[in-house]
Amino acid sequence: MTPTVLSGRARRLGDDVDTDTIIQSRRKRETLDPAELRHYLLETHDPGFAASVQHGDILVAGRNFGCGSAMEVAATVVLGAGIRAVVAESFSRTYFRNAINNGLLPVTCDTGGILEGAELEIVLDDPVRVRMLATGEERLAEPLPPIMLAILEAGGLVPYFRRHGDFQLPA
Repeated sequence: MTPTVLSGRARRLGDDVDTDTIIQSRRKRETLDPAELRHYLLETHDPGFAASVQHGDILVAGRNFGCGSAMEVAATVVLGAGIRAVVAESFSRTYFRNAINNGLLPVTCDTGGILEGAELEIVLDDPVRVRMLATGEERLAEPLPPIMLAILEAGGLVPYFRRHGDFQLPA
């Protein structure tokens, strides 16, 4: 089986990026549509961030990404902006699961030295690797269990259940 490769430009964030920084909770009172909410992605971090996002960008953060409240919309807004993966040194447990359940790839690895704008490849293989294209340097990521990979491959938990009906791994 050929590994899946995601590539994109690194959008660098720091440690402890909470869900209210990803998307302010007041915004979800207006709508839950990710296509609309994408305009407010990380607006308290950088008011121009959402307008600068290109389809395929990859969020790169430090420790404890997605801490704070368990808003599922904090994962769906990232997808709505065209970002398919977040690479961080660690994730809050609820953000990690919300990401998997919605089809957003959470990659846990050392992010030191990955600079804003760096071109990256994420190779979904065993092991998952993050490669900086300019230098060829690779980082090994923490492995994802096969069931999580299957959920991501399906596009999230709901599409997975529509396809398989339960948590049986495909043969």
